[in-house]
Amino acid sequence: VQLVESGGGLVQPGGSLRLSCAASGFTFGSYVVYWYRQAPGKERELVAAITSVGGGTNYAASVKGRFTISRDNAKNTVYLQMSSLKPEDTAVYYCRALGGYFDSWGQGTQVTVSS
Repeated sequence: VQLVESGGGLVQPGGSLRLSCAASGFTFGSYVVYWYRQAPGKERELVAAITSVGGGTNYAASVKGRFTISRDNAKNTVYLQMSSLKPEDTAVYYCRALGGYFDSWGQGTQVTVSS
C-alpha cells in the first residue's frame, strides 16, 4: 500500500503546477482523498478533498478559486491543479487516502513559489 506524490517544484508567483498522487496496492476509488500542506514552522493544513463517489470537492478558503482537485480512478491517481500561485503557497504537499480503518499518507512533494 503506497501513495506517491509528484509534480512539485519551483515556480514564479502567478504560475501553475499540477501535483499528482498515485496509489498502488489498493483501489484508490474507494476512498476519500485529501491534499494537505505544511509550511516551515506551521501546522499541517487541509487544502482540498474529493469524495470517493460522485467526485464532490471541498477547498480551504485560502485556495478556493485557484486550486482544483480531481481524480482518475482508472489510473488510480488524484490531481491537484494549482494556479495563480502565491509565495504563501510554498509548502510540502501531502496526499492522504481515508476510509473506514484505512488511513494512508504519501511522503510529500515540495512546492516553492518564488521569484
